[in-house]
Amino acid sequence: MTSTCLNIPSVQHLVSPEEWQLRVDLAACYRLVAQYGWSDLVFTHISARLPGPEHHFLINPYGLMFDEITASSLIKVDMDCTKLMESAFPVNPAGFVIHSAVHAVRPDVQCVLHTHTRAGVGVAAQKNGVLPISQQSTFVLASLAYHDYEGVAFREAEAPRLQADMGKANFLMLRNHGLLTCGATIADAFLSMYVFESACQIQLAAQSGGSELTQVNPQIIEGVAHAMQVQTGGLGGQFAWPALLRKLDRIDPGYRS
Repeated sequence: MTSTCLNIPSVQHLVSPEEWQLRVDLAACYRLVAQYGWSDLVFTHISARLPGPEHHFLINPYGLMFDEITASSLIKVDMDCTKLMESAFPVNPAGFVIHSAVHAVRPDVQCVLHTHTRAGVGVAAQKNGVLPISQQSTFVLASLAYHDYEGVAFREAEAPRLQADMGKANFLMLRNHGLLTCGATIADAFLSMYVFESACQIQLAAQSGGSELTQVNPQIIEGVAHAMQVQTGGLGGQFAWPALLRKLDRIDPGYRS
């Protein structure tokens, strides 16, 4: 089987069942990011760590739109973003700097998702960052960190500062730059980004009204982790993931190829 658009041969027979499932889920994540309007042409990345001690990752072929990505087109790389499987497409080592920095110090993280949306960058440019003014913001604020802008993120020297700023947070606001989420699964990272992006869109909409904003009681934020567990039945992102895959399959199941 090949991708009908780009004629990319299937690699399913070359990889383990575990890797193939991860490829399908990551390709789905790229397609969903495109569907929800969070992509930035061919820029930004979503990376996923493969099982095992080798520290291998899957990342997008540089130059493809997110709605073109398939399970077989994803490129397997090492921590230096060196290709480990043959591919006709290039990779972008500079784009992997942020991702490799997070993966290097967060063994609990399988997926790192980074966006440059208008709402995300708009709030990232605000001095006070995310404000506690919506239910969505409470989930973000319960695990949010900030990292100051240092220019286009292709310098390895930035990694230690980004790692120190992020710590154990699952939401990172890259000031003047964009949003980043991480998760124990691809589904978790996607759901976190959905909430993060929604919080930013709501904040900009609320601020545009010109009235004083009502803030959430800080005690509510302290208990939000438990609230999220209840909301998703303890499943986190996996609670919504099957429905999201069904949505994609109705639109175009080609990501599975």
